[in-house]
Formats: sequence, structure tokens, C-alpha cells
Amino acid sequence: MTTFNVIGQPADRVDGPQKVTGEAQYTADIQLPGTLWGKILRSPYPFAEIVSIDASQAKALPGVHAVLTGSDVQGVLYGRRLRDVPALAQDVVRFIGEPVAAVAAETEDIANEALEFIDVHYKQLSPTLDPFEAMKDDAPILHPDLDTYPGLPEPLGKPTNAFVRNAWDKGDPEIGFAEADAIIEREYTTPMVHQAYLEPYSCLVWIDDDNRVQVWASNKAPFALRGQLSDALGIPVEDILLNQTYIGGDFGGKGSPLNVPLCYFLAKASGRPVRMVMNYLEEFMAANPRHASNITMKTGVKNDGTLTAHDVRIVFNSGAYGGFKPGVNLGGASQAAGAYRIPHVHIDSVQVYTNTVPCGHMRAPGEPQVLFALDSHMDTVAQHIGMAPLELRMKNLIDAGEEMPTGAVYQEVKAKETLQAAIEASEYHSDKPANVGRGIAMGERGAGGGESHAAITLNPDGSIVLNTAIFEQGTGTHTTLRQMAAEELGIAPERIQVEVWNTDAVPFDTGSGGSRVTRVASIAAYEAVVEVRQSVELLAAELLGWPEERITLRGETVTNSDTGESQPWTGLLSRANRSITGRGAHSDRERSAVTSFTAQVAEVSVDIETGEVKLLKFTTAHDVGTILNPVSHQGQINGGLMQGIGYAMMEELTIEDGSVTSLSFGDYKIPTSQDIPELRTVLVESDAGTGPYRTKSIGENPIGPPAAAIANAVEDAVGVRITDLPITAEKVYNALKAQSI
Repeated sequence: MTTFNVIGQPADRVDGPQKVTGEAQYTADIQLPGTLWGKILRSPYPFAEIVSIDASQAKALPGVHAVLTGSDVQGVLYGRRLRDVPALAQDVVRFIGEPVAAVAAETEDIANEALEFIDVHYKQLSPTLDPFEAMKDDAPILHPDLDTYPGLPEPLGKPTNAFVRNAWDKGDPEIGFAEADAIIEREYTTPMVHQAYLEPYSCLVWIDDDNRVQVWASNKAPFALRGQLSDALGIPVEDILLNQTYIGGDFGGKGSPLNVPLCYFLAKASGRPVRMVMNYLEEFMAANPRHASNITMKTGVKNDGTLTAHDVRIVFNSGAYGGFKPGVNLGGASQAAGAYRIPHVHIDSVQVYTNTVPCGHMRAPGEPQVLFALDSHMDTVAQHIGMAPLELRMKNLIDAGEEMPTGAVYQEVKAKETLQAAIEASEYHSDKPANVGRGIAMGERGAGGGESHAAITLNPDGSIVLNTAIFEQGTGTHTTLRQMAAEELGIAPERIQVEVWNTDAVPFDTGSGGSRVTRVASIAAYEAVVEVRQSVELLAAELLGWPEERITLRGETVTNSDTGESQPWTGLLSRANRSITGRGAHSDRERSAVTSFTAQVAEVSVDIETGEVKLLKFTTAHDVGTILNPVSHQGQINGGLMQGIGYAMMEELTIEDGSVTSLSFGDYKIPTSQDIPELRTVLVESDAGTGPYRTKSIGENPIGPPAAAIANAVEDAVGVRITDLPITAEKVYNALKAQSI
């Protein structure tokens, strides 16, 4: 095992002092002279024709500088890939909360007042709120022009609400079902949930004196946003600049343009900078939450526990639009067969338009839905054949060199070792009181791919600057990049100042998301350090006459290994009267050959009188590579785990007649400190990993399995199976009552 000086040690957060002192500038804090407030008038109906809009009174209100309606932005569609989202509704509204008109005014109060003076007449249409209803032949088509939308993955040939379909196949399930002794089929459902980031979505747009579009936005993928704006607005990429700003949490929800295109049009119409900040009523009503799902699983199994076939049908409710996803599809659906050895697999995933809030990405998009279904289903399969849940998993989890159900083969497989570690740490086999249960769930996730750039500069005055194009969204990326640079230079991390590039500095950066940053950005930073070190060593050879191959830069000095002579590198740079910069770039968009397994065990107690579920203890095991920062690493585990617990037990964006009814944190519940059970973490060391330090992803790994682990624990405790999230006291009580009849 390699020994490091900085890597693997706790490190202070680069952005910590600024955030705790209030110096950090978020988008809503940016002050530009003459900035106006932008506000949106939203649809009160889930589906309706816009008959007329009269904005004359709003325009006449003192302090109002611009009022826009759909006719002012006719034909403008935006999206992360699929461009199906209008900047303002044009002729028709498709969900409650859709932007219909917008105002820019001197103050927020004036802007809100102006909205009240906009008179909109609607002709209500019959909404389609259920994805199964939306897929029927006689259902109203929400997007008749779908085939003309840029970015549609495949032309569909005919109008349909089922706008994206993905399939993963291995073998022939019919053969597998014929070989089975038993076939078990069940249905599982999950709700929409919001990312619940601390900072609501905000943006600021200024068209400067050179007619350049300057943007500040709480968006984790600024280069992608620049391209999306260019496509939607017809503006050359080089005329758009994304400026760095702090991001107050993301969890997948801040990769979309959302209000930025509309903010641009308000800035253009008013001739002034315009700021738009969503409140949380708007966030719950009209942001881009995690998709609701309906999942049917059909599994063939032999009496000895051998899995023979697995057929999965997944229906995702995409809401009114599909443009809030970078690839349009939800790749996490491919995890619907997990890491189990199954020779015959078919997974079919479809996304469907409905007249509900449009959905986007949330941490591990698609995975929490299918993993809840999968590992709930594995317990049901085990029960059907009279086998213990742990025994069924151990029998069918893949081993090294074997194919995953979707065909991938990984360099190293530690599925069973990780599960065994969780079992031991959780004391899974120990005695437990009545109405206490334990449940198991599994997951695996490799790091995503992308492109990243970095630079490191050594200055004659001894200062060191690390540049990155990653806009930090709270995960500690800048801290780990600084640790890597410090490790390679042999200095303390505090010696390095981190500066974030805007979008003019490098051609492209994929940004955060998909657990890709450590895999991609860290390699770019490493290469930058290697180059700057080589450049300083070359300079030393030129100035001192030392053999280049015998020179090393470490810490504050360059050293001649033949003679032991050394010189401070600051002196060399001063003699040369220049700074030295090393640059690194890394692009790897292929599927990672390395994955990381997660095994979790939940322990719950159930009150049989009320149905209340209390989470007593939660154990999570991960197979890991080199951990760059143990504090940040554990923070990702605990944070992802608590989001998974919230998903399992309380979170739900409730919708009635197309209207989101959980419009505040009084109604939309997320876990608090009082909901945190005893947490146990065990790390299983692995020799595999990506990059120079052999790292593995962790950001999205903990969030997928908790719901299934808790559902399995509830059944273990009181014998009832909850198949629709969240697992509430009411559902458990009703299931217990039905069981007793």
C-alpha cells in the first residue's frame, strides 16, 4: 500500500472560511449597477390553451422595464439535450407552474405587483396525469411536434407521449423462464421527490457594452449551459460567458438552464442586468424533481436459488417536458438487474410525457427507483422458494471475471466481500426483539466519464495557484484537487490557492455530476502538476548546469541527486523573472472498467398498534480505492445515506389533479438530525481504481439501496411488504390491518 503525506489525510475545506463568514458570493449576492428583478407568472392549469394575454396594465406600472409573453419568444426551445422546453408557454400550457409571462422591474415587490396586472384567458383542456393513461392510443398528445425537436434521441415517426425508450438485453428471457421452477412477478412504485438543496435556483444575466452575454447561475455544468444557451438563443458560443459563483447544493438538480434563457430575454428587452431567484414554492411547483416510477419485475428462479431469467418493465413519469436531462434517458434504469448472475435479462425503460411538473436529474438518476424494486423483489423471490435473503444473494452475486446482467465486465469484483462486511458490522445474525427486523440491499456504481482541464502556476514570490474549471457545488472538489497538487509538490495544501476559471479559459469542461469529478478532474490536475514540475526541473538544468535527469523538485527546493546541492525554486523563477505554469487535460467518456459495490443493512422497529417505523441502526459497506480525504468521503456516505432514508420513509412531492400540494417544507418532509439512526460504515479495501491514485466513486453510491433495505427490514419485523414509497406509518398500519383480516 502506497504511503502518502497529504492524500488520505483530513484537510480543511478550501471554501470553508468564505462560507462560514458570509464572504462567499452566491448568484443572488452578485451586485451589478442597475440590476432589475425578474419574476414569472405561472399557469394555474395543468393543460390549457392560451386564448389571450393582456399585459398592458403591467407595462404601464411605474418601475416596470419589461414584460414578456410567449409571442415575444416565439419558437425558442431549450434543453440539456432534447430541446422541448419553451422559454415561455406558446399557445398552450402543459403543467401547473409553467411560465406564461415574465416581468423585469426595479424591485422585487414591483415585479410581483406587475404579475397581478397581467390578464390571461385560458381554455381548459382535459389533462393526462398518469403515464399509463398517457400511453393509450386515444390519449391527448402533449407534444404533436415531438419529431421536430432538436436532440430527440430517435425519431419516433408518429405522435406519442412515450418519447424515449431504452432497453438492455442479455440472452433470451423466455428460455430462462422455461428453465425456472418458479416465476415471481411484482409491481413497485416510487414518487417524485425534490433535491431539497439549500440555495434555490437563481441566475443573473447582463448583456454588456460589447453585446456579450454575461451569466451567473447556480449551475454545476457551466460549459454545457453555455452551449445550451447558444443553441436555444442562436448566439455564438464565444459571445456567452459563464462567470464563477458559489453553488449552494445541487444533488443533480442544478444542471438545467431553467430560468436563464428567460432571464436573457428580460435583460435584452430592458437593457439592464436582470436577476431571477426562485422561491421554494416555485421550486416545488416548477423545478426538475426526481421521476416517479412504476416498475414491474418478473423473475425466474430454480428451487436451489439459481436465478434463470429477469424481465423488467419501467415506466418513468417525465412530466410535461424531457429537456432537463443531459442524455434524455435515465441510465440508472440499467441497474434493474443489479450485480446478480442472471443469464437471461430484458430491461425495458420508457419515459412518458404527462401534465405534471417536468422531471430531471437527482443523485444517481434512475437508480434509487430500480434498486428499491430490485432488492425488495430479491427478498420476495427468496421467501417464495423458502431461502434466506442473504443466502439467495450470496449464491447469485457475480464473481471476478463474470459479466454483469447488462454485459459489463469489471476489473475487480468485490460484491460478496462487501456484503459480508456489512453483515458482520451490522451483527445481522444476532438475536433481536419482537417486531424488530433487519433488511439487506445492494448496489454498484462506477464513475462517470467526461472532460476536464486544470493548471498549476508557481510564482517567483512563492505563491502557488491551482486553476480548475469545476464550479464547486458543495462536495469538496477544490479541496481534494488541492490535496493532490500538494502531494505531488511535497508541500502543505494551505500553500496552494485555488482559482476557478470562467468559460473563456478552456475549451470545455463537463462539470460535476455522475460521480465523475475524481475520475476525470483529478487526472487533469495531476498532469498539470507533473508538467509544472518538469518545467521547473528543466529551468534548473538551464540555469545551474545540472543534468536534467538528476534534478528533482520537492517541497520548496530543486535538488541535484548526484551532489546533494539544492536551490529554492523561488530563486530560480526570480532569476528567470517569470512564473511557470503546467497544464493538464483529460478526456475519458468511456464506461469505467472499475466499479464500486455497496451493501447496506437496515435495522428497524415497528409499532404494530400505529404502524410507525423507527430506524434503529443503519450499516453501509463500500469497496473503496484510495480515499483522498476521509472527512469528505464519509460526508458523501452519510449525506447520500440520509437522502436515501428520506426517499424511503417520508419524501414525496404529492400531486393532486396536476397540482403539487406539498409546496413548503412544512408539507414536504426531509430527514432532520432527529431522524439519524446509529450509523455504521465499513470500508473494504480494493486494489482497483482509476487515475494515478486508484480512486473509486462515492458520491452517488450510498443513495440507491436504503429504501429496499428498510422495506426488507419492515417485512422481517412484522411480515408486511410495502411496495410503494415512501414507507409511512399509514401504509404499514393498513397492511397490518389487512393481514389480520
